[in-house]
Amino acid sequence: MKIIDAHAHICEVIAGYCRRGELRALGGGRAMWANGEVMHLIPEGYGDTNYTAEAAIRMMDENGVEAAVILQGSMYGFQNRYIQTVLEKYPSRFRGACTVDPFAKNAQESLEKMLDWTGIVKFEVSSGGGLMGVHDDFALDGSRMMPIYEMVNARSGVVTIDFGDWTMPSYQPLAVRRIAQQFPGLRIVMCHLLAPLPGHLEETRIGLTALKLPNVWFDIAALPKIASPEAYPYPSCARALSLAKEIVGAERLMFGTDMPFALTHASYRDLVRYIEEAGVFTNSELAKVFYETAKQVYF
Repeated sequence: MKIIDAHAHICEVIAGYCRRGELRALGGGRAMWANGEVMHLIPEGYGDTNYTAEAAIRMMDENGVEAAVILQGSMYGFQNRYIQTVLEKYPSRFRGACTVDPFAKNAQESLEKMLDWTGIVKFEVSSGGGLMGVHDDFALDGSRMMPIYEMVNARSGVVTIDFGDWTMPSYQPLAVRRIAQQFPGLRIVMCHLLAPLPGHLEETRIGLTALKLPNVWFDIAALPKIASPEAYPYPSCARALSLAKEIVGAERLMFGTDMPFALTHASYRDLVRYIEEAGVFTNSELAKVFYETAKQVYF
């Protein structure tokens, strides 16, 4: 089966900044937050202090992955310049997103420049690991953000949003619904299937129903990590996928891993296999989930 990984990360230097302060590499694939918390960020053998494009390509080749969409996350730190160079070096293997902090005084000026080399903008806004962990809570459809969406819309681009799970103030499906309705030509991708927490599918149902719109898609990256410590074959993830198919349709879903971090929890093969074996999708639907929809939206 052909595969595009629609949610992946690379980092030339680990330079994260979130609610725990800065994240810096320790070596051995581990990194430490300013508060002393240590996390295993990179799977063994794929980088001691960073996860390069070459490491990602090796992981992809070992697992039969044709291409990947490189997104941005506050955990790794902004990687705009590195991603630009990677897209120039490996144009057939990657698409990549830029990002800005909308609270920066020159955010729109910076974004205008970056939109010259990519049409994808990723916002990690979650209270847990994104912008609302270091800034006061803000409305995703407020005056700070709407001019940014207008810029991307004018370039016929894609806005990808990770707004965390339903327990966080950053979780704003109704705001995203208003954005999608105001800019019907703007492609919007919501990360992690709205982060379905085990035992709380009703909240996921409400969010998916609000975002059942013709210009909104969902990646299904890192669901097993969200369901941790649940073990393979991740039954709560299969239930979430079944619910998503029921509400928005299989053609609105895109496979992703959230590598490298998610690969410290599960192997790449298991992240593919649990979807194949969940009994949720037909073969033609699996082709959409693993390849065709990401090709349409991002490539």
